[in-house]
This record gives sequence, structure tokens and C-alpha cells, in this order.
Amino acid sequence: EVQMVESGGGLVQTGGSLKLSCTASEFTVGDADMTWVRQAPGKGPEWVSAINRGGSNVYYTNSVKGRFTISRDNAKNTVYLQMNSLKPEDTAVYYCRGNRFTNVYWGQGTQVTVSS
Repeated sequence: EVQMVESGGGLVQTGGSLKLSCTASEFTVGDADMTWVRQAPGKGPEWVSAINRGGSNVYYTNSVKGRFTISRDNAKNTVYLQMNSLKPEDTAVYYCRGNRFTNVYWGQGTQVTVSS
């Protein structure tokens, strides 16, 4: 059974940093397009960042460009999201998603709360 487990969330003050991790089992992140999606309270899901299967391309939504960095460690089968200069509007549950062909897998999410 495929599992995607996020970790690294927490409570941080404005301007602080967090590094989220998404570790997969029974699924090779290096063979998939990996995405971070977040959902703030009372809002719909928002695509945040993605890294393609080969790792040659990374993408960010405009609101996090220059502050967030997505990366992948194939040896650890883990995808990361380094988040710097955090703002209260970054508060959300962050989910990782893996896409390989027609298969899509989600993690359970990790809460990020940024206090003002």
C-alpha cells in the first residue's frame, strides 16, 4: 500500500522558517511529479509548488516565489518544501501529492500556523 507521510509543520512567528518533508513508501518519488498543495481554513485547496519527475523543473505559485524552495532526495525517497519568510497567510494544512501516470497519491497533511 502506498503511503505518503508529511512532517515538519508547526507554529512559527512571522518571518520564521519551516521545512516540510514528504516521505513515501511503496512509491518512488523520483519517478513521479511531486506537488505541494495547501488548504487554509475556510478556503479551497491551493497549489503551491511542484517538481517534475526528472527534477529539472520546479514551479511555484506567485505568492511563495522567492520564499519557498522545493527539492527532492531520491535516496531518502523524500520531497521537501523549505519555507522561509513565512507570513500569516501561509497558515494552512500542507499536503504532498505524487503523480505517476494515472496514479495520484496524497499524504495526510501537516499543519503550518504562522502567528503575527
